[in-house]
Amino acid sequence: MCHRPVARSLVLAVLFFLATAPRALAGPYLVPFLGFDFGQDSRCPDTSACDDRTSNWGVTFGTANVLLGFEEEFAYAKDFFGPESVQSGSVLTLMSNLVIGPRIAFIRPFGVIGVGLMKTHVDLSLNDIATSDNSFGWDAGGGLEISGAHFGIRGDLRYFHGFQNVDLPLVPADGLKLDYGRATAGLVFRF
Repeated sequence: MCHRPVARSLVLAVLFFLATAPRALAGPYLVPFLGFDFGQDSRCPDTSACDDRTSNWGVTFGTANVLLGFEEEFAYAKDFFGPESVQSGSVLTLMSNLVIGPRIAFIRPFGVIGVGLMKTHVDLSLNDIATSDNSFGWDAGGGLEISGAHFGIRGDLRYFHGFQNVDLPLVPADGLKLDYGRATAGLVFRF
């Protein structure tokens, strides 16, 4: 597949951006968030007929100027795969994202694209076996931030997709690349 050249190009672009514009990244921020996962490999593959979505929580920290930014995001979703044949299964993501979006007064519509780690963990109900899998993936999405000089709110939608197959026995996503969407809302703290 052609995923590796795309991933390398994205990583090189982010590194170039960070190396050439350190003064442009001027406004640090922290965003704790709550949300839910939906679609494809999550517990709720069909959002129109599902009341039992997988909740998640996490934190984003980054820095941005008027147009560009960079952020690191940590997110955790418990019971991601649902109760079928699994006692509990979770997904942890650690993503590095390029943020693009103009700040217009106190409003900032933005888009993100990034790469990072996707860690899946499953405790099988049969014989109390636990197994984990680490893989790399990418995310893309966008959202809206409304904030003042120090506080605000932020909401976004993101799509996550793994570069490699998930290698977890007896999980519905076994042999597939992890693939799902996520909606979040959070508080913005600017420093």
